[in-house]
Amino acid sequence: MRDFPRARRLLTGPGSAARIAGALMLVCTVANQHPSSAFNRLQRKDTLSLLPNWRFFAPTPAMYDYHLLYRTLGQDSSTSPWRELEAITGRRFTQIVWFPTRRQEKAVFDVCSEILRHVDKGFEFVVNVPAYRALLAYIGTHVEADRASGVKGFQFTLVRGAGYDTTEEPKTLFISPYVPMGSFVRETVCNPLKRGGV
Repeated sequence: MRDFPRARRLLTGPGSAARIAGALMLVCTVANQHPSSAFNRLQRKDTLSLLPNWRFFAPTPAMYDYHLLYRTLGQDSSTSPWRELEAITGRRFTQIVWFPTRRQEKAVFDVCSEILRHVDKGFEFVVNVPAYRALLAYIGTHVEADRASGVKGFQFTLVRGAGYDTTEEPKTLFISPYVPMGSFVRETVCNPLKRGGV
């Protein structure tokens, strides 16, 4: 029987602990990328998040954009037409290198996704979700600019669009009730997590 002293030294010689740890890390990292839910156990046990997960967009990447529209309620109870909050900016060549507004787009997408995850639990539950209050704060800052025209409240809606795919019609996913201006909006705009005891 042949003896493999070099292979044995890999496991017992100087630096063997680092080599074994590196090999174990490599095997666990590769296993962590597997789409099967059986491998999720490994990720659940990784409480320090040492193992990278490159399944960020898998298995279902985002195929839609969320659009925020709002309308205001005047002192005479008249409503304005729906206006879109431009959270998604047009793409430019320079954004390959510098694209700071992408964070705002991602934040709006994440907040809308979080709200829509809870819609089936009822509106009373949704209004207490921090994402809903953060969205109120975001929209409220834009509505504050209309205060001079006698705005006493606003309403917003989430619409899902297919981006550049013009064959699919936009779909309304959520419509809020009218939100009165005043202490509620000012408090939410200043501290979106303060309301509701969070």
